[in-house]
Amino acid sequence: MAEKKVINLLYRWRVRVGSLGLVVALIFAAPTGLSLLAGLVICFLGLGLRAWACGHLEKDKALTISGPYRFTRNPLYLGNLIIGLSVVIAARSMVVLSYFLFYFLLFYPVIISYEKQKMKQIFPEDYHQFENQVPLFFPSLKPALPRNNRRFQWSLYQKNRELRAVGAALIFWALLLSKMLFL
Repeated sequence: MAEKKVINLLYRWRVRVGSLGLVVALIFAAPTGLSLLAGLVICFLGLGLRAWACGHLEKDKALTISGPYRFTRNPLYLGNLIIGLSVVIAARSMVVLSYFLFYFLLFYPVIISYEKQKMKQIFPEDYHQFENQVPLFFPSLKPALPRNNRRFQWSLYQKNRELRAVGAALIFWALLLSKMLFL
């Protein structure tokens, strides 16, 4: 019972603690033009993966097995890893790297396990097959599942409120650029 409480607590606090990490990054960052450019390019790759995933995701209504879900069961979290690494690269700070490693290694195993159990409850038979065919986190180079009729849908992208992630990223990168230029 205590373990379940800790898991629920970590799951509920994941966004707040992640947001605190961005504040830490802004405080301790020492970006250069090159680190900022490299980080920004990598960030857009992570945002692109998240966008692709959100355009296929119908939360709790259907097990998503199209788009990037053919390569990994957790493309949104893989996108977050890429975005987090982009912040570390841009910031050029051991404090930021340490915070990122602490955060990702503490929260993401819990988050992924939590989501996995939830999917097993909602889609018991379908998820078992999905789990046996598609890697948990790091993607296969070839799609583990055949292509199906589901296409990317802007309406799902919007419904999943992914524009918030893009907006937050733009604000963060503008602040980091400002720090580099004016401090």
